Amino acid sequence: MLNALHPAKGSRKKRRRLGRGDSSGHGSFSTRGCKGQNSRAGTKFRPGFEGNQTPLVQRLPQLRGFNNVNKVYYQVVNLDDLANMKESKISIVELKKSRLISSANKPVKVLGKGKITQKLDLEVHAISATAKEAIEKAGGTVSLIKKANPSS
Repeated sequence: MLNALHPAKGSRKKRRRLGRGDSSGHGSFSTRGCKGQNSRAGTKFRPGFEGNQTPLVQRLPQLRGFNNVNKVYYQVVNLDDLANMKESKISIVELKKSRLISSANKPVKVLGKGKITQKLDLEVHAISATAKEAIEKAGGTVSLIKKANPSS
C-alpha cells in the first residue's frame, strides 16, 4: 500500500532549525551563543577590535628600529686570550675546546687587545688589522675561513 511507505530507519536526517528564539542553539551546537552583540545579524568587526577596550596592539610598548637579517654576529677572541693557549696551530675546534668561544658553528673574529709573543698559525673567519699585524710580527700566520653563509 502506497500510503504506508516510509524510508528505511536512519536513512533520513531531520535538518536542524537554526535561529528560532532568543538563544537558540545552546551548548556545542550553538553557532552564535546566547544574547549579545555577536549573536545579532549584520555584526562585523575588524581584526583586533576588543569592544571599545584599548586594543592589545596599543597597550604594548612600541619597539623601535629593526633587526638586520644580514648582520653577522661574530664570537670575539682577543690576543691576550690566544697568548695563554699552549697550541701553536689554532683553529675553531681548539678555541671551542679551550672554551674561548661558545659554538663552533658561529663565525669567530680575533681582535687586537693584549700582546702576543709566541708564533701562532691562526685559522678564523675574521681578524682586525692590529691583531693581524701583531701575529705576523711575532712570526705567525693568519688564514681566513671563507664561509658561504655564516650563521648569525
